[in-house]
Amino acid sequence: MNVKRISNEGLEKILHNKVLTPVTCVVKFYSNDCHLCHALQEYYVDIAKQYELDSKIVFYAFNIDDDPSISKMLKFEGVPTIAVVNPTPQASPKRLSKHRVLDEPEKPNEKTWYRVSDIKKFIEQEKI
Repeated sequence: MNVKRISNEGLEKILHNKVLTPVTCVVKFYSNDCHLCHALQEYYVDIAKQYELDSKIVFYAFNIDDDPSISKMLKFEGVPTIAVVNPTPQASPKRLSKHRVLDEPEKPNEKTWYRVSDIKKFIEQEKI
């Protein structure tokens, strides 16, 4: 499974329930000048590969520089940040999709900020 870079328009669609079928969207928010984000990329791709047979889960990467207001909307500060979004096709597009942001680690990994095991656990808890 590939990690797809999602545009601002695409992210808005999943955040506002404008999807055709229920799906779990895992989104890594990053910035071009974030060394932790770049170091996390390889591990994030590996995690996505482990879910390649699950058609109900997709992995995205969003460059927060494309729309910094997203961090305020989803209530997180800084990158890298991992979020799980579960849009509901029947819900009102005016209502924000069900979503959760992975908590800041108590003891961040010096290289990647998040630990792979914490990301996997988070996805398992939040997927539909």
